Amino acid sequence: MNTTEGNRWYRVPFVWLLIGLPLTAVVGSFVSLALAIHSDDGLVEDDYYKRGMEINRQLDRDKAAAARGLESTLDFDDAHHELRVRLNARQAMAWPDNVTLKLMHATRAGLDKTVLLPRQADGSYRMPLPDLAPGHWNVQIAAQDWRLTGSLFVPRGERQLVMRPVSP
Repeated sequence: MNTTEGNRWYRVPFVWLLIGLPLTAVVGSFVSLALAIHSDDGLVEDDYYKRGMEINRQLDRDKAAAARGLESTLDFDDAHHELRVRLNARQAMAWPDNVTLKLMHATRAGLDKTVLLPRQADGSYRMPLPDLAPGHWNVQIAAQDWRLTGSLFVPRGERQLVMRPVSP
């Protein structure tokens, strides 16, 4: 009696295990390759040297704000539905006609807002109250030669934010 009919290779489970494991690894590597080619992680800067020089300029602006003793207060005025920025300095200085206010969401760059605020007659800078999504916001107020930074958490109910220079 011949039993070779029952021992064909495709009927042995161990053979499929030996074929299946390496085949799964090959298919997984092709899937990984396709994901790597078609997705852009955006982590590497093409002009990293220029970006590094920009960071140094930003640090110089922070030092200039600290040397002048600058301080800023952001008031979220719900009654007048406006955001008011007041600047103070330890030493006398000429205030700029415009300052740039950047509201940068910590995790969602699509929500970032940049506004140029003109100086008002009372010396403050104003804009309509922005609609901010809940979360952590980085705030930056800057002129051409200085900048102040701070953090804001929405909706904690903070109606005022005091910003001082980063210590050098």
